[in-house]
Amino acid sequence: MALNITRGIIPCGQKIVIYGVPGIGKTTLAAQFPGAVFIDTEGGTRNFDVARLPTPTSWEMLKSEAQQVLDNPEGISTLVIDTADWAAKMCNAAVCDKAGKQGIEDFGYGNGYTYAAEEYGRFLDILDRISSQTGIHVVVTAHSVLKHVEQPDQFGKYDQWELKCDPKIAALTKEWADMILFCNYKVTIITTDTKGQKGKGQGGQRTMYTSTRPSFVAKNRFGLPDEMPMDFGQIAHLFNAAPTPSPTPAPASAPTPAPVPVPAPTPAPAAPSPAPAPAPDVSAAQEPEVQSKEPDIDPFTGKDRYEGIYPPLADLLRTKGVNTSDIQDIVHGAGILPTGPNGEYIEVKDYPEGLCQEIVARWDNFWALNEQYCNLPF
Repeated sequence: MALNITRGIIPCGQKIVIYGVPGIGKTTLAAQFPGAVFIDTEGGTRNFDVARLPTPTSWEMLKSEAQQVLDNPEGISTLVIDTADWAAKMCNAAVCDKAGKQGIEDFGYGNGYTYAAEEYGRFLDILDRISSQTGIHVVVTAHSVLKHVEQPDQFGKYDQWELKCDPKIAALTKEWADMILFCNYKVTIITTDTKGQKGKGQGGQRTMYTSTRPSFVAKNRFGLPDEMPMDFGQIAHLFNAAPTPSPTPAPASAPTPAPVPVPAPTPAPAAPSPAPAPAPDVSAAQEPEVQSKEPDIDPFTGKDRYEGIYPPLADLLRTKGVNTSDIQDIVHGAGILPTGPNGEYIEVKDYPEGLCQEIVARWDNFWALNEQYCNLPF
């Protein structure tokens, strides 16, 4: 049987990691990518007028929102995960809850970090499919931290900026990315004594680095210069996008201005050979079509169906579109909680917090019982 060999560039979205020192403008840079929609794990976009999905309150909710983008990619050109280190915290918490551990160190011999990296790898798999199957760019931001590095063939250690998360998760994230941009202030040291032992820092231009040096990790597959001003215009051509002004954070007390309608572009005159159609402009004025996470109002009571439920569980049920009655069918059908004297079910809002945490942490195993105890399939 002949080999099916192909050649040429395979169209897909790009996978970018942006990390750097605090306050350098990682979120601002990510917001300038075309059609950016944020999954904000730490609230870093509160003062920016950007499109976003609901803030995930659990690891399962974060994965579910990424899966929704994969299943419903219309109107989204770039998905931004802000930030990787806060997502890793959710991952560690979910792994610990599932195993009944108080902390990731409780597994012993570094096993907890291995389990967390395996779970985080499943999340990166979803992001990889978003890039390869839908053409959506995926940007992951992260904070940075100085770590000691010791080369196996050298004596001594030196400091290097790294992603601020567990080394195994950091390694997976760096392998996953097509481009890693390290962002920092470029400082020049001016000696202030005749012996050259004292110096003073000058400058401070915001700079993004694209190639690894001993003091930081970076990479790109596009032949970019080793360092550039921290300006999206420097890389806009890689994403078929014109550079856009940086979003200005709104004052904390000021209301968010209403979006301004974008007028339809004037059609260009006919040409001898038609040019390719430009990518659609998705901006704050053209809200992407994502599943609404507004309160699910019961038409009989006029109240949110999930009101009063343990918040992470409520968010997860709302995200997945699961009815509280289905949760009750599983909990009471499986004998997790007893029914009342007349066979009535306990309301989900009255479930013990520990049980709610277990349902969130072990959602896949819990929901696998739905075929046995629920009247309706998921």
